[in-house]
Amino acid sequence: MIPRFFNPRTRSLARGNVLVLGSVFAAIPLSHFPHIRPTLLLLLPSLGTMIGTAETVRCIQRRWSLYHGGVILCIYMDLMAISLVLFLLLYPYFPWMSTTP
Repeated sequence: MIPRFFNPRTRSLARGNVLVLGSVFAAIPLSHFPHIRPTLLLLLPSLGTMIGTAETVRCIQRRWSLYHGGVILCIYMDLMAISLVLFLLLYPYFPWMSTTP
């Protein structure tokens, strides 16, 4: 028996949130924050955040309820996490964004 959390066929809001937050916490040391350095290893956390967001979107319901509203808030959190990880991934490749001369 596989627990519900690990079964990819069932919907799990917790699995999506753990994937997204784990990817964000993995992306920070991979980017050597605050001295952000370019590394292609950040593609793995960015992929993890996108998979976690897709898992969260699977949990949305058709009818409005407080659970539906909570899932929408989680989706907004996931979108902010995706933008953070993509910023850490792409920032070193755009020298015009840097403030140092």
